[in-house]
Amino acid sequence: MPALRFGIVGAGMMAREHIRNIKLVDHARVAALADPEPSSLRASLTEAGDTHGRIATFNSAKEMAAAGIVDAVIVCSPNFTHRAVLEPLLDAGLHVLCEKPLCTTLEDARWVVERAKRHTGIFWTAMEYRFMPPVAEFVRDVHRGAVGRLAMLTIREHRFPFLVKVGDWNRFSVNTGGTMVEKCCHFFDLMRLIVRAEPVRVVCSGAIDVNHLDERYGGRKPDIIDNSFTIVDFDNGVRAMLDLCMFAEGAEQQEALTAVGDKARLECFIPSGDLVLSPRVPLGEPKQATTRHVAVDAAALEAGTHHGSVYYQLLAFLDAVAGKAPAVVSAEDGLRAVAIGIAAETSAREYRVVSMAELGL
Repeated sequence: MPALRFGIVGAGMMAREHIRNIKLVDHARVAALADPEPSSLRASLTEAGDTHGRIATFNSAKEMAAAGIVDAVIVCSPNFTHRAVLEPLLDAGLHVLCEKPLCTTLEDARWVVERAKRHTGIFWTAMEYRFMPPVAEFVRDVHRGAVGRLAMLTIREHRFPFLVKVGDWNRFSVNTGGTMVEKCCHFFDLMRLIVRAEPVRVVCSGAIDVNHLDERYGGRKPDIIDNSFTIVDFDNGVRAMLDLCMFAEGAEQQEALTAVGDKARLECFIPSGDLVLSPRVPLGEPKQATTRHVAVDAAALEAGTHHGSVYYQLLAFLDAVAGKAPAVVSAEDGLRAVAIGIAAETSAREYRVVSMAELGL
């Protein structure tokens, strides 16, 4: 079969990670890039190793779609542009992999969900964290009953601050949706996946305490949360918590997931890839914890900063396009992850519990 021709809209850092991973797959290639910023296009063309002009470049997604030279498009443009970018791609019937967050507002996210229902191609919301092999194994273990009846889920990310983006667009919540949408929709998506239920209420305590305090852009001060605790109550009685800190780049393990049930506790650590299962034992009895390591393809690890997940997600997306498997992450999943993030942003700003019913969910 001929290689699937990918277009990429938004030629920044995430686009270059997708390019590196597409190069690992024989049956896919980058055919086009769209971005109004020449420096971003140049950097992505260099990443792709295109020295002979084989990759077409465009100023917009609309121009790319009209050219008819791609089969599928990865959307990596700034969050607030997603609805406008997606419209011509969906109208053209192209397969779409849209980076998180799906959109920055519920109105736009709902528009995408409704439009995706009529879409003839694959629509996939990119939630890479689902595809980290250790995380995927963690999810399978929980669903297989390794901890018994799940009662509590904790996700911790202690990491580096937001990187600098073109035009500094990611320093302002109006562009990103806020940190709890921009960064944390990944984790809220994981919560729904692991718990297998829908959220009913969210409470978040968060602020900007360390990062970006002295930065000014056109006289404006950044307003993005850099640390928070968020608790999500689900309709099946399970409660989940996200512990986020974006000024902890010295942490050895950037992410940790912990599921606790009535029979055991299961932990997953990234980047070590270790899973630790600790069954309950009577007080005073010897502990019975066991550790196993989940390996990741070395080339996939080297191709990006998401523990190989972009590669494994790409393979799953290609299977869906080929009709070998269904799309794994829907527009609806993207909407619901954004909604939890918006609830968390509202809770942190207004110092109150936010019901998902307030958001119409």
